[in-house]
Amino acid sequence: MSRVKAVISYDGSAYYGFQKQTSTTQTITHKIENGLKSLHIQSAIVGSGRTDAGVHATGQVIHFDIPDYWNDLQKLKLNLNRKLNDIQCKHITLVEDAFHARFSAKKRLYRYVFKTSKPSVFEQKYISYYKPFNVFALQDALSSFIGKHDFDYFRKSGTDTHTSTREVYKAFYRQRGPYHFIYFEANGFLRSQVRMMVESAMLVAKGELSKEQLLQQLACKQKSTTTLAPPQGLYLAKIIY
Repeated sequence: MSRVKAVISYDGSAYYGFQKQTSTTQTITHKIENGLKSLHIQSAIVGSGRTDAGVHATGQVIHFDIPDYWNDLQKLKLNLNRKLNDIQCKHITLVEDAFHARFSAKKRLYRYVFKTSKPSVFEQKYISYYKPFNVFALQDALSSFIGKHDFDYFRKSGTDTHTSTREVYKAFYRQRGPYHFIYFEANGFLRSQVRMMVESAMLVAKGELSKEQLLQQLACKQKSTTTLAPPQGLYLAKIIY
């Protein structure tokens, strides 16, 4: 058996999230593992992190183990992609047996995309909508997240982790034409943390939440909002090892 690392992208709008569930087979993990089984690969897959229902990925990383007779990885990629809908395997490479998609990861980058006008019918599954906002207030709010913090008040319950402390290396805003982008890079994220950070920063940018309230929540002193940004605009963009 050999371990491989695969970089995948997927349209999350058709799925109930990355993680396997008992209540549905419409998950990213289930579909990939089914595709692998049809190619006589029985290995479970391990992802760099989970994504919620409706959330997309352009650079999710998974690992799995393959029988030695699958020595043509280009052929494996082509055959696997034929089995998948709304999921694409971009690269497959051999890695050491000790490689772990989740625990070997050093940094994770998420991108959030939205417009201040209603997305078209062709965009609505992939771009979120927010009313016009104060750019400087948004940039200021985002900068608050940079550094090492206990994000216990910025997560949904059910996070599978022994600590809620994470270090955010980058948090910034960009605009390109009618599209607005928020980026977060960190050593890891808690369940729904990115969506909660986006929503709280946008509330500050729209004057519906004060900077002080945001800082109080970041200090785990008082929760002012637990609302999540819509999933449609969120993309797991890159995993750095």
